[in-house]
Amino acid sequence: MRYFDCHSHFSTKAGLHHASQEDYEQAQRVFKRKRTFETEEEMADGFRKRNVRTILDIYRTWRFTDEDQIRQSHDYVIDFARKNSDIVYGNWVAINPSMKDFWLKEFRRLKDSNTGFYGFCQSQNNLGFPPSDPIWDPFYKLSIEVGAPVLLMTGLTGIGQGLPGGKGILLDDGHPRHVDYVAARYPELKILAGRPAWPWQDDMIAILLHKANVQYEVHGWSPKYFTPALKKDIGSRLQDRIMFGWDWPTLTLERLTDDWRSLGYSEEVYEKIFHRNAEAFFPGAAPK
Repeated sequence: MRYFDCHSHFSTKAGLHHASQEDYEQAQRVFKRKRTFETEEEMADGFRKRNVRTILDIYRTWRFTDEDQIRQSHDYVIDFARKNSDIVYGNWVAINPSMKDFWLKEFRRLKDSNTGFYGFCQSQNNLGFPPSDPIWDPFYKLSIEVGAPVLLMTGLTGIGQGLPGGKGILLDDGHPRHVDYVAARYPELKILAGRPAWPWQDDMIAILLHKANVQYEVHGWSPKYFTPALKKDIGSRLQDRIMFGWDWPTLTLERLTDDWRSLGYSEEVYEKIFHRNAEAFFPGAAPK
């Protein structure tokens, strides 16, 4: 089996996607897994030996306000993608939309680097701009212009989980209603809803059934903990709409695939989830 991973992170120190050591330790506590940093070669080989092609989340850049710092971070990403084009399909670009002019220009620089796919990612965070906020409209319009899907996060986030005030994050910003608003406003936009939308999973299923321009990748959770409705629909009416997300280094591929297999779907459904649906959704992703 080959895997198309719609969402993972760097496990190198230079690619650290948390804002601080405190956030790094918080992720280990929430997901109950000890992490260690890898070299760039070790990280790439880990994907390669598992037959995984990935889209990495350039997660930390939305926190930066220094433009040179953002460019330096992206230069690292470009270099890694160029050296490992066999396993890196592309990168999600996590941005602060209040820096509109810079980010629109920087997105074009990334795209022009010819190092794979780049797409905007609306990360659920304490910037306070849910996907339906008009501040994102210029980025949606550019995505339509260049034919790039966007990733819009839904559901519970591990960031701030269990802390007083949840680090100021409003969980409602991850309600799938915001995806519905965007899909209705921009029918030409290819939208990938990211992360299981718990506790609003039925709402997300309704949106998938209603909006043809929305697909769904389910990183960050073991499928054992999906709601019964989602488990049922993955094997039936949503089997062409669900995509795999590894979420490395949060979870191991071996644990995820064992848990997926335990749900007892047909081999055809597993092939759709693990690679076929994503290869049909992302431009040029299917093997030649």
